[in-house]
Amino acid sequence: MIVIAEEVQDALAEGRAVVALESTIIAHGLPFPDNLRLANELEAQVRASGAVPATIAILQGQARVGLDQRALERLVDPQIRIAKAGASDVPVVLAKGLDAATTVSATSELAAMAGVRVFATGGIGGVHRGESWDVSADLLSLAKVPLAVVCAGPKAILDLPRTAEALESLSVLVLGYGTSELPAFYSRESGIMLEHRVDDAEQAAACLRARWGLMKQGGVLVVNPVPEALALPRSKVDHWIEQALQAADEQQISGKALTPFLLQFMAQVSGGSAVATNCALAMHNAKVAAEIAKAYASALDD
Repeated sequence: MIVIAEEVQDALAEGRAVVALESTIIAHGLPFPDNLRLANELEAQVRASGAVPATIAILQGQARVGLDQRALERLVDPQIRIAKAGASDVPVVLAKGLDAATTVSATSELAAMAGVRVFATGGIGGVHRGESWDVSADLLSLAKVPLAVVCAGPKAILDLPRTAEALESLSVLVLGYGTSELPAFYSRESGIMLEHRVDDAEQAAACLRARWGLMKQGGVLVVNPVPEALALPRSKVDHWIEQALQAADEQQISGKALTPFLLQFMAQVSGGSAVATNCALAMHNAKVAAEIAKAYASALDD
């Protein structure tokens, strides 16, 4: 039920750097054809930075680790309406022979099964705002899967203080990449200070080796701030989020449909600036992830 692309298999067998990429950002994060362009650009960025890309999705009941162009085009085909699968959904999607884009949790677990150690995404899920205890499965996967997830922090639509607390409670190692403050996805600052910081790929790779090789522990969250030139002011983002949450409440949108709705609303209310920032941070994360994957692979050879 799991198929690893030949290029990815060869790289793993030879101890070369591989970076996993999720498919939800392709199928649900952006409109067509922007999503297909970003999918190709993310893979090109990983290659340009010296690693092999492994975009992950479930197509016709097969978990695919590494996609060709035809598969990427299937993911963005508006006629197919690809589903969205978290880690707990994967067995059902596989058993029924369905198609699904994989979230951070599903991508993490499938990547780890294939032997990939580094994964680049935009932002992770976490604890949602409000009184209900709505917690993303991303956090549970991070806690147990020995994988480094490079992101621009939790998605800004979340309750960031409670998400940070949940990460600590789950013993997820959070490394600020060139920052001592938790990034807030669209913005570089959140007001939440981090305990641990690394300033280059070699430092990050050394932490990964110690966490997995010595301590036999789980996931590492590498938070990488969005490039300053395209970062959005936190106050403005918070105002847009309040509008988005009010609209979701009025339309009674919840569960898996909530995050795509909020992101789409943010894209509209921001006049497209949120989309540009989303793409920029995803590309930046792909670059940093490839550098960390290279440093980690190189250290294993020493």
